[in-house]
Amino acid sequence: MDPLPTFSYDLSTELFSLYLQLAGFSREKGSLQMRKHNNCWASLLLLNLLGSLVVQGRPTSIRTERISGSAGDVLEDNPVGRLKVYIYELPSKYNKKLLEKDSRCLTHMFAAEIFMHQFLLTSPVRTLNPEEADWFYTPVYATCDLTPNGLPLPFKSPRVMRSAIQLISSKWPYWNKTEGADHFFLVPHDFGACFHYLEEKAIQRGILPLLQRATLAQTFGQRNHVCLNEGSITIPPYAPPGKMQAHLIPPDTPRSIFVYFRGLFYDVNNDPEGGYYARGARASIWENFKNNPLFDISTDHPTTYYEDMQRAIFCLCPLGWAPWSPRLVEAVVFGCIPVIIADDIVLPFADAIPWEEIGVFVAEKDVPQLDTILTSIPIEVILRKQRLLANPSMKKAMLFTQPAEAGDAFHQILNGLARKLPHGKGVYLKGGEKILNWTAGTSGDLKPW
Repeated sequence: MDPLPTFSYDLSTELFSLYLQLAGFSREKGSLQMRKHNNCWASLLLLNLLGSLVVQGRPTSIRTERISGSAGDVLEDNPVGRLKVYIYELPSKYNKKLLEKDSRCLTHMFAAEIFMHQFLLTSPVRTLNPEEADWFYTPVYATCDLTPNGLPLPFKSPRVMRSAIQLISSKWPYWNKTEGADHFFLVPHDFGACFHYLEEKAIQRGILPLLQRATLAQTFGQRNHVCLNEGSITIPPYAPPGKMQAHLIPPDTPRSIFVYFRGLFYDVNNDPEGGYYARGARASIWENFKNNPLFDISTDHPTTYYEDMQRAIFCLCPLGWAPWSPRLVEAVVFGCIPVIIADDIVLPFADAIPWEEIGVFVAEKDVPQLDTILTSIPIEVILRKQRLLANPSMKKAMLFTQPAEAGDAFHQILNGLARKLPHGKGVYLKGGEKILNWTAGTSGDLKPW
């Protein structure tokens, strides 16, 4: 995979101030304050200004900013030599046959579970000797049983996972030594190991009881939530690296869009009144800013979607049914400052990626003030966020590259596992000791698969 672009920046302060005055803005204490009664043409003029001055690509003079502190230091950690992983050999009905049945599993946002398996099979951290393993991995494609419109069937996922755990616990001795405390699973459902796309249903189900002691690598993360185990590793959703690479535009293209978003504002099929979906945040975005010239927002999904993100300064990343979406990955890869609207979200690889420094967090209740919040950010802060986003290691950490590359999302997962070593003595059970309840769960989840 070719390297993703980095950018350098230039800013003419005097010219910028002049255009701000024409556009109806004033600079107060280093931030932009929108005056009342500003004209549409003036706002659009400001967009062109930001596009031509704030972000000017200069491939011959690349400027990025080094990430300081613990976050930046661990981005480039090398997990090789720090852990060994044993992969259980399961019957193909748990993985390969599911993929053969529906190849759409390779391109949807849950595909990390498939590519992680393929990566580990040839990774130098793999061991064929389970006696020397630090971690055990069970390759189950729990999101690869799809409806005709491409959505995972959540009621089957816990049955598939229970079946796989019953198999490894009966065929190998390692699960029973710890009841899964030295095992890790990829569970990239909307609400992780709660296996549902509706939060209310996910909370009712809870994390599959047999996974309570395991380490879960999951796209879902929200503080103080029943679907997030302590010690889970929050990972990015899958976004196709090759497809994004194919849509790169010249790095000197001006960023002429101030705020960009494409997606649903109302899920009319499942939530016709719009109050439950996204907890009303997306509906609020549309109602407040559909006619605001600073906001390029729509339900349309154009063929130029990736190109448009590269022309934008801010990309909205609001919650949907779950707090996360592939927009987080896309925004980072394309250097568009993510505006994260999802209260209490736990973001991917938060111990390695300084989200507070590269993104903007807006509380769901504050969505009606989005325009004021974003135009009040000091220009110097915008520039620094863009320089950090231009760091190639930041982009790579969000991608499941094929073939794998040092520092990519595969390696960040392994780094997360390595940081949890060595296992404490409390991981290993005494002879005959049981902690997990094999009969716990809903009646539907206990059905054989």
